[in-house]
Amino acid sequence: MKLALATFAGLLCCSCAAPPRDAGFGDVRRSVQERIEQGVVWDRGGPEDRVAREKVAGLLASPIGADEAVQIALLNNRGLQARYADLGVAQADVVRAGLLKNPVFDGDLKFSTDGGGTKVELAVVQDFLDVLMIPLRKRMAESEFAGAKLRVTAAALDLAGRTRVAFYDYQAAEQVVELRKTVTEAAGAAYDFAQRLRKAGNNTELALAQERATYEQSKLDLADAEAAALDARERLDALMGVWGEQVTWTAVGRLADPPAEELATGGVEKAAIERNLALAAARTRIESAAMTLGLRRSMGLFPEVGLGAAAERENEGGWSAGPALSLPIPLFDQGQSATAAARAELGRARDQYAATAVEVRAAARAARDRLAAARGRAAYLRQVILPLRHEITEQTQLQVNAMNAGPFELLQAKREEVLAGVAYIEALRAYWVARAEMGQILAGQVEEWPQRRKERKED
Repeated sequence: MKLALATFAGLLCCSCAAPPRDAGFGDVRRSVQERIEQGVVWDRGGPEDRVAREKVAGLLASPIGADEAVQIALLNNRGLQARYADLGVAQADVVRAGLLKNPVFDGDLKFSTDGGGTKVELAVVQDFLDVLMIPLRKRMAESEFAGAKLRVTAAALDLAGRTRVAFYDYQAAEQVVELRKTVTEAAGAAYDFAQRLRKAGNNTELALAQERATYEQSKLDLADAEAAALDARERLDALMGVWGEQVTWTAVGRLADPPAEELATGGVEKAAIERNLALAAARTRIESAAMTLGLRRSMGLFPEVGLGAAAERENEGGWSAGPALSLPIPLFDQGQSATAAARAELGRARDQYAATAVEVRAAARAARDRLAAARGRAAYLRQVILPLRHEITEQTQLQVNAMNAGPFELLQAKREEVLAGVAYIEALRAYWVARAEMGQILAGQVEEWPQRRKERKED
């Protein structure tokens, strides 16, 4: 009896463990750094957290670009910090998988009705098969833990991508505001000139009304552009996790022209498949489902077998002790349903992996095509449309100087030139967004991007 209890106590002590404090975050940090060259910190009240906060403050003190906005979001977004808790939960599951089930203590106290004394029965039973299944359970939990690290890494990359796109949206919105102001000023000048002509009797009420309508519409367009810029800034603030005095940050410059050298997109399908985090997580689900199926098959008839020790005190006061066995009788449930469910889960995991691979390949090709199309459109506007509109404005000015055209024609030409500039800004935004999406794909993250494009279009 004492030997059996000592054995159980030893097993329990050996199986006890506490989850490591790091909880796999080091792997996430290395993966993020390797994929997008940005740092992440899990805020848990340590000295590293203070350094991260100081870095965020330093970045916000100067005009920020897209890279700085992404770094601020990765360090400061509380939603991402909340996702890191998934690592602790998954790590705790690994530790729990290595623990023995608690032994079951059973005791009976029986009183004799004829005054013959009291009978006591005691038993301690441990699930024997549970001891044998610990290695398999740990492998399953470790597979789930690997999947959790991949999902958390994907969340960090997702935040980085959305922040980069939001920054480009904000830059473009601010530039559109500037150009809309120019359009409004030109329309205002045209309306003012039309009023003077009308007072002199050299213009009609219709012409004056047309110029006013153009001017009033330009003011509405400017107000819409200003509202869009404010909305874009607020979306970016939320992603960066800034509030209070932090929202006074400023952005650097304007959207840059497309660089001379484009991202290498040759073999983008192969690169996307190799680096995609969703596929890697799907592989861990296949492994976990396969191990679950093996477990269900091996434990179908006898999911639990208890071994232990039992002791009994007779009515006369003497004790007897011996081994105890607890074994379910598989009359009704012989494990067929559990095995069938595990087999179905494995099939589903494999099919989901194949479906995700198809989607990743399609997303990679689509991103490559969008990038090429966006670059071509921006280049055409810059090389053809903008110079042509500028030339029209200059030629109209010459015609005005020669008294062959009036000021209204010149103002209209200027408005058309500015509107071409607005179109170019939109083309630049589309290019940098497409480039950001391609960067996400090459980094291993493509989930939900089509939906986000739809949401931006609706906005």
